[in-house]
Amino acid sequence: MASITRFSIVTLVFFILSIVFVIYPVKIKIRRKRIPHIPINLTTAPILAIAILWASQCLGPTQIRDGIVGTEGVKPYNILILFFSLAYMAITLDISGVLQAAAFWVSNKGGTNGRRLYFYFYILLTVVSVLIGNDPVILSGTVFLVYYTRGVDLEPLPWLIAEFASANTASMVLVVGNPTNVVVCEGFGINFAAFTLYTVLAFLACSVVCYFALAFQFRDKKHIPREMKPIEKLDVRQAIRDPVSACVGSALLFGCVVVIMVVSFFKVDVWKVSLPFAGAKFIFDLVWDYVRPKPPAEEPKLEGDTPVEDDITFNMQRAMTMQSTIGRQPTFTSADPTLMTESQTLPGSPSQSGSLLQRLQCRLTSVHTSLSLQFPTFFTALPRLPFALVPFAFSQFILIEALAHQGWIDVFAHWLVRASHGRIYPAVWLVGVLGVILCNIAGTNIGATILLTKIVRAAALPPDTTRAAGVALAVASNIGAVSFTFSASLAGLLWKTILKQKQEEIAEDEAEKLAHAKRTKKDLEPGSFQFSKRLEITQGVFAWWNLLPLSVMTAVGLAVVSAEMAVLY
Repeated sequence: MASITRFSIVTLVFFILSIVFVIYPVKIKIRRKRIPHIPINLTTAPILAIAILWASQCLGPTQIRDGIVGTEGVKPYNILILFFSLAYMAITLDISGVLQAAAFWVSNKGGTNGRRLYFYFYILLTVVSVLIGNDPVILSGTVFLVYYTRGVDLEPLPWLIAEFASANTASMVLVVGNPTNVVVCEGFGINFAAFTLYTVLAFLACSVVCYFALAFQFRDKKHIPREMKPIEKLDVRQAIRDPVSACVGSALLFGCVVVIMVVSFFKVDVWKVSLPFAGAKFIFDLVWDYVRPKPPAEEPKLEGDTPVEDDITFNMQRAMTMQSTIGRQPTFTSADPTLMTESQTLPGSPSQSGSLLQRLQCRLTSVHTSLSLQFPTFFTALPRLPFALVPFAFSQFILIEALAHQGWIDVFAHWLVRASHGRIYPAVWLVGVLGVILCNIAGTNIGATILLTKIVRAAALPPDTTRAAGVALAVASNIGAVSFTFSASLAGLLWKTILKQKQEEIAEDEAEKLAHAKRTKKDLEPGSFQFSKRLEITQGVFAWWNLLPLSVMTAVGLAVVSAEMAVLY
């Protein structure tokens, strides 16, 4: 076992500190007008930790290179290229309206029976998450459910918790469902088809018990009513905004997954498959957006029109067209002449007043607006890609390489051998339970998976035990996202951000309608302007409602893995 030095202690301390700031981000105020504060969060904390450790000679260029290029078969760049390629194809497929069409169909089938509708939505979100992964479902499903529950006057919490749990549980089936799956496959030498065979039974068991756990804890009528207010049948065909793009996108995504499954038997880097498919979809999007006829602009809704909360069908249509605005470029109005684009310049005024920076900003904004109108698919998908994953994932790999360099991985591996005695079942439960716990305290499920993969590989375990531990980690890294902290996964951080954004938007809308009602002396239904408060899901509320589903899924999922290992070995 490696000896522990003062450099080892410093490395471990800064690794833990980086995790703390990922879970609890802070802002350091500085006295600058342009930069009022410096955020220490998921993006910046690991990078700062690396910089400090490099300056203190706790890590060097070799560890940084290994954290990017990879060691022992785990290639970070391979994982990220695969993830972004599939994410782009899945997001552009969703933009075509496929997910919304499926949601409309489920709503029509569910009718006014709240329990039946809850079950149908759970099945829908599970199936879609299996096919395209959890992040695209979180992106669009969250927005849809916010407006859907508002339109039919439902408590949003049970539906949002079910969406989050089902999406993250279903992502364990295919390797492409979650970047942690790729880490497990590369780290333990599991081909992609075998991975699915290992996890599919655990997925089915976890999904079933998760649904029953959710149905039990939301059994009260105030959460899911037996009968809901009647709504009109929703037009499923109208939900598909671009049928051609939907067909091409579905074919490319399905073809990519099939080819990846096949080439995994031949030890081919998966990015060499996924990147060409994503490139083909990118070229198609640009060409199709350029040549297809543009739809006419919609008439704006006047102030005297029917309020949104009184028009369920309008709410459903709004849910269909609303997309997450995370990362959207700021919109400049004509209130400030120095911030106008060329098309907004006042008659007789010079082509741009103001500073050089302001003129450049206006020019860039004008170009961006023009390109967004010409190529809407790409410019809608671009801000929805999880770019924060790039520095975070590479930073996690580098920090764990630093832990290995300072001897900590060998220490943890020695503890694992002593605790499991090299046997299959103790290793399954130790790695599985630790995986779920570390998702909360090791910098999301990506950091937890990378760390435990290194530890298991460094441990002197028999091959059968190593393979069993890898399968347990695959299950744990997915259900571990359904956890006690939002930062247990990037999907959790994304989910929280979308809800906060929608809460602010709806609160503004409610305030405007309340003010309008007071001016016109019109009575509003009780609670019709308090929906935004229901979207306030705190860390404590999130942890409380995830406690039961996570507990039963951990027990059942690892029990299934143990049973599989008993049959195989």
